[in-house]
Formats: sequence, structure tokens, C-alpha cells
Amino acid sequence: MPISREDLARLLRQRRELGVESLVLERLSGEEALAAARAGSHGSATARFGSGVAAPRPGVGTSRDLPVLDLPDDLDQLRELARGCTRCGLSKERTQAVFSDGNPAAQVAVVGEAPGANEDRTGLPFVGAAGKLLDLLLATVDLSREESVYICNVIKCRPPGNRNPLPDEIACCSPYLRKQIELVRPRAILAVGNFAAQLLVGRSEPLGKLRGRVYAYDGTPLVVTYHPAALLRSPAWTRPTWEDLQLLCRVLDGVES
Repeated sequence: MPISREDLARLLRQRRELGVESLVLERLSGEEALAAARAGSHGSATARFGSGVAAPRPGVGTSRDLPVLDLPDDLDQLRELARGCTRCGLSKERTQAVFSDGNPAAQVAVVGEAPGANEDRTGLPFVGAAGKLLDLLLATVDLSREESVYICNVIKCRPPGNRNPLPDEIACCSPYLRKQIELVRPRAILAVGNFAAQLLVGRSEPLGKLRGRVYAYDGTPLVVTYHPAALLRSPAWTRPTWEDLQLLCRVLDGVES
């Protein structure tokens, strides 16, 4: 019998209180992981993550509270810190942490979900076929990672089998993403993929229902769209993605807010 979200949240809280080793929830969907992360942090301090979701502090969903990260106000130093990070179990299986690509003085920050095999091998986000398609899509609205886009992921290390990140992994890694966006200070954020969109927007609806409007992440306009890898599988989503990019352009032009 599948475990309910309420039972899962209760189990996470009990394990944390008892100091039991962290639970690996590999069978959770992205929506279930988000629900567990929110419910598991009930009654504890939380940090606002985006416009609506209360992201678990480091330690929620883990066996003990993690030390608070003293993050540098320099992207190069932050990159080196992330590359050596061992805050969650993903560090044991990665080839290397995938921090970012693109221009640190970008107009737009593109936030993906987590590295795949190509990214784990090269150390760069969005490479391979999906990365080439992303570059092509950005070029249709005169954006590029060389000049005007900064690209990063919610999670810096590849999850096994490209599964969705787990609540404790999000809790461990989210300070890096928050600091990246704080230092880059983009004029707008583009979240690509269902998981990244749900996390940054703070809602559990499917991406098809989330897209088409402007949200806010700590005061920065946020637009969501389909992941390039999804477009390779479902070309019919190309037109909606182009519409999302047009919305992003209107945000940059000050027409939408």
C-alpha cells in the first residue's frame, strides 16, 4: 500500500526528532517531494523560497541540522565552495558539481532542475541536445549565454538515474541557488521544467497550468516554460514555449510585470 503524504510528513518529522539517518525517498514524484518538503518542515523555521513556497531550511528531511553556510559575496568563490560541497549524498556519486554557465552580468537567469549525464561529465549546465535547443530558443529572442543569460540549476549534482531531487537535497543545495541569483541580480528569471517551475513559483500544479503568467522570486519577475528535453520528446510544446519567451521579452521591455 503506498504511503500517504501525511504519513510521510509525520515520518520525516519523527526521524528528524529522533536523530535517525536521513530517509531516501527515491520513489517520490516531483509533486510528492515538494509536498513532503513543505509538510515535513511544519512547525519549524522556514526560509521563503520564491514567491510562494517555504523551502526547508538545511536539515529539514535530514537526520540533523546542517551548519549554516557562510556564503561568499563572490561568484567565483561560491563556485569553488559548491564544487567541494558534501552536504548531501549526491556528492558521493557525482563526477563534478555543475555550478553555472553564461554571463554573470546577465539580464536573465535561466534556472533548470538538476544536471544530467552530459552535465555531470562536462561540469556545465544544459549541454547536449537539450542545451543546443535551449540556445536556439534563446537566440529567437536575441538572448545568449555568452552575452545576456546566466544558467544554473536548482541542484548542483546529478541525482542517480536523473530522478527528481529529494527534499533533503533541495534543503542542502538551495542556499547556493539563492546566493547565485542574489549576486547576479538578473532583471528576470526563466524557470525551465516542471520541477524548477513548481519550486520557484511555490505551487504544485503541472507546468501547463503554471505557464503564461508572470510570478515573482524575491521581487524579481519570474516566467516558467517547458524544459528543452521535453520539447525534444513533444514538439507540440514548441509553440507554447515560444509564447513564454515572448512573455519574458515583454517583462524585459517593461510591458509586463
